[in-house]
Amino acid sequence: MDRLISTEPATGLELWSGPLGDAAVEVAVARAAWPAWAAQSVSYRIETLRRFANVVRAKADVFADLIARETGKPFWEAKTEVASVIAKVDISVNAYSERTPMRKMEGALGAKVAVRHKPHGVLAVLGPYNFPAHLPNGHIVPALLAGNAVVFKPSEKTPASGEFLVDCLHEAGVPDGVLRLLIGGVDEGKALAADPGIDGLLFTGSAGAGASLARQFAETPAKIIALELGGNNPIVAWDVQDIETAAVMIVQSAYLSAGQRCTACRRLIVEDGTEGPLLEAITRLIDRIIVDEPRADPQPFMGPVIDLIAADILQDRFLGLMMKGGKAIRRLDRAYEERPYLTPALIDMTDAKDRLDEELFGPVLQIIRVKDFDAAIDEANATRFGLAASLIGGTPEMYDRFWANIRSGVINWNRPTNGAPSNAPFGGIGLSGNHRPSAYYAADYCAYPVTSVEADIARATIGEGLRDPEGNR
Repeated sequence: MDRLISTEPATGLELWSGPLGDAAVEVAVARAAWPAWAAQSVSYRIETLRRFANVVRAKADVFADLIARETGKPFWEAKTEVASVIAKVDISVNAYSERTPMRKMEGALGAKVAVRHKPHGVLAVLGPYNFPAHLPNGHIVPALLAGNAVVFKPSEKTPASGEFLVDCLHEAGVPDGVLRLLIGGVDEGKALAADPGIDGLLFTGSAGAGASLARQFAETPAKIIALELGGNNPIVAWDVQDIETAAVMIVQSAYLSAGQRCTACRRLIVEDGTEGPLLEAITRLIDRIIVDEPRADPQPFMGPVIDLIAADILQDRFLGLMMKGGKAIRRLDRAYEERPYLTPALIDMTDAKDRLDEELFGPVLQIIRVKDFDAAIDEANATRFGLAASLIGGTPEMYDRFWANIRSGVINWNRPTNGAPSNAPFGGIGLSGNHRPSAYYAADYCAYPVTSVEADIARATIGEGLRDPEGNR
């Protein structure tokens, strides 16, 4: 196959097709164009990217419609993604100024110590399908601001959204050679990651793919790698006073984007014997959730998952949970086999054997009942991942204990696990990433610091260890 085809999850109709690209060719073009872009002033690059924000703003509804059709997410949600693309520019400009400024300090003998930052060169960006514009944009904009060239390969499941994003950047004045679009699947992604012409890789995707890339890049320590991976995220609901509000936050955490968010809640941990009213409120909300196509009226809360393969895998995993002793409260049902629509699932895994520690990337929430708050913290930490965690309810003292003991890069109180702010760092530990938080801290891995000791006049002496010039010892 020499072409990539993208279909709409909601309808199965072909949305877009295009020829497969060549990673080596795209990297070579970017490398040739990079020096001129790096030589431009920061203010020039900032102005270019602000024009990009205006281009996207003018095409917001068209862009949102394309994202909704290609991912299956509701149109209202796709509009929030486009808004995030626009907002990313000013946030990144502020982050660049704060995280990578030029600083001068006093040194010895009247010298000055200067700290400046340089771009790496050519950075590869591999994007995911769940936020096909917002998440790769979160790497591309900071990378371009810092003076890098970029080769961007969107997910093979959402190439049309990736192409639209790149077209907007080119229209705003980012040179064609400085930002290259690589269309392709797994093979093209592997070729891009392995190309000797890249100076780093910025990746958002699964833990398995991230681990493979980490092993590969262990052989090339000169290249930067930033891994933004998934999570098996917990919510601990404890001494909840407002049951209805807590239920809303849990449903938002578990089922927004049909559960296809790296920050989605996968596990709900509750106090055994007191969970009844909360679970009743959650199931009432689940039963009201509209699952429909992106432009349906009324607008749905959830659309389909990305494709039939994803739906099949999720149904197989849900059956596996039941085989291990899970008790389904709401099943993961499929309205019709030919489309990947799934209903929100809720399953009690308290008495299950050998609970799996994996990211079920879809609308599946597992409940685990524990005896006390210490056990709740232990259960929340019973994962190799470490992306997001929330405490709903409790006291300030309990939240202090929760925050101090939870292993996670995002820790919230009385807020959902998802919807992380873009004006703060974002990332996880364990299988959730490699300690390079993105969002506001993306500036940190898009340029490297250079320390210089500088003096107007050369001064040097050697005070010890030299023979007397007259021959005396």
